[in-house]
Amino acid sequence: MWHTAAVVDHSYADLSLAALYDSLNPWGPGDDFYLDLVMSAGSVLDVGCGTGQLLRRARGEGHGGRLMGVDPAAAMLVQARRGEPGVEWVLGDLRTRHWDGAGFDLVVMTGHVFQVLLGDEELRAALTAVRTALAPGGRFVFDARNPAARAWEGWTPDRVHHVTDPDGRPVRVWHEVQGLPSGDRVTFTETYEGGRWPQPRVCRSTLRFLGPDALSGFLAGAGLAVVGQYGDWARGPVTAGSPEIITVACPG
Repeated sequence: MWHTAAVVDHSYADLSLAALYDSLNPWGPGDDFYLDLVMSAGSVLDVGCGTGQLLRRARGEGHGGRLMGVDPAAAMLVQARRGEPGVEWVLGDLRTRHWDGAGFDLVVMTGHVFQVLLGDEELRAALTAVRTALAPGGRFVFDARNPAARAWEGWTPDRVHHVTDPDGRPVRVWHEVQGLPSGDRVTFTETYEGGRWPQPRVCRSTLRFLGPDALSGFLAGAGLAVVGQYGDWARGPVTAGSPEIITVACPG
């Protein structure tokens, strides 16, 4: 899944591109994993919520508690509000407000949005905000691609995603890594061709790949302790071949 970021990628700031997001990211096992968590929590904060698929589904399936989605891309929140006005949709990121006393039972970052936190200080600030937003006994759950699995090696132009825009026009989308990974960061482009655009639209992004030990270290520094870690959506262990590092943390 390709998700929005603390720094707004062009593909999520453009209404015509944001309208394709749900088609490019259909509901899957990861969404089922998070939906189970959301439905069992009284209040939920979804950081980098994108078009709000998760919280929209939760409200539609009867979640009656507080649901808040935060995202820095206005175009994505247009899609979210159209789909479900009964959720608190907030334009911004974790720096947008003070979270003292927010008391969320669950904070989530889905769709690998955690990986857009590139700098150490940015990451520490985000995790501190999450810790502040949690109620005593609350949980923070997020996913990141496992660097050992080297997923970026499959981000090549020959792997094209075909979708249809809201007007029924075909669109081709592909990804391409730019150069070699720089430390734990990978920069890539996402290209959209077809639809209403006379020329391809190219968006550039960078993601940070951190292993389990590094993740645990950053979490501990923010007062969060890892209580569970999985390598896939079936809750298998993290191994060298696991595609994901799905982490559950609680205030320490």
